[in-house]
Amino acid sequence: MTGARFDDATPVAPAGEHRALPVPDGLAGMRVDQALARLFGLSRTVAADLVAAGDVVLDGAAPAKSDRVAAGAYLEVTLPAPEGAPSIVARPVDGLRIVHSDDDIVVVDKPVGVAAHGSPGWTGPTVLGGLAAMGQTVATSGAAERQGIVHRLDVGTSGLMVVAKSERAYRILKRAFKVRTVEKRYHAVVQGQLDPLRGTVDAPIDRHPHHDYRFAVVSGGKPSVTHYDTLEAFPAASLVDVRLETGRTHQIRVHFSALRHPCAGDLTYGADPSLAKRLGLSRQWLHARELAFDHPGSGDRVRFVSEYPEDLAHALAVLRGEG
Repeated sequence: MTGARFDDATPVAPAGEHRALPVPDGLAGMRVDQALARLFGLSRTVAADLVAAGDVVLDGAAPAKSDRVAAGAYLEVTLPAPEGAPSIVARPVDGLRIVHSDDDIVVVDKPVGVAAHGSPGWTGPTVLGGLAAMGQTVATSGAAERQGIVHRLDVGTSGLMVVAKSERAYRILKRAFKVRTVEKRYHAVVQGQLDPLRGTVDAPIDRHPHHDYRFAVVSGGKPSVTHYDTLEAFPAASLVDVRLETGRTHQIRVHFSALRHPCAGDLTYGADPSLAKRLGLSRQWLHARELAFDHPGSGDRVRFVSEYPEDLAHALAVLRGEG
């Protein structure tokens, strides 16, 4: 694959501003919704809605609006989009494929170079714009530019995403992701051979102390757990199956980089550029392979699988040939 790199040097932000800060001493003991209202000049109703929508994190966990905050606790919130922010604009997206659609959900296979939704500074294609161009309607819950979005994939990561079409599905799926009943499996090609071949990385992640666009394993960061299992080993790299227990930004990329086995092609996190060139990669070899959850309408467990896109399949074929 040739062309521009999609290494997420500038992470895609939500439609509203993302803020993170410690709770001041003067707000200690307040309810979460009350503290949010005081800190950001919101009404209590808006603050409570943000908590209910899963847009608030307190010390790495999703709080209830009535939980109390402690001084120094780390509070993160995605604020509502400013008034006048553009709504979803229909725009066809090359390579965006609908895997499943019904009255409650639409599951898509997202190509590389596509954001989940619009955000300030992003002018490229989005999943929501592509769905609108296909005549798909989504839930109106959420800020104007991210209606129906219950989880996201990085611009530089391909694979499966589910989007809510009904309001009930939006609430149920947001809750499912929050309590971790959704199974997310990724396939990644990482440099070298892992030892042990199967294992768990339990290491906290936060913003990189020196690079705003990167994340890193940081003492005191958010709890982050990644399980992996080697599927194939080659002289230069390994194909691994990855299951996320948490869903931090760039989690897989950060954890394997910390193990000194970065994803092939991931120059942002220390990958070997000569290997990336040999494999024809212009982005990290990382694919959201499988997605399983309880259907918000029927309650049945549903599972979807995505095949590798052309660039990743080519890179894997090169490795197999060399092996």
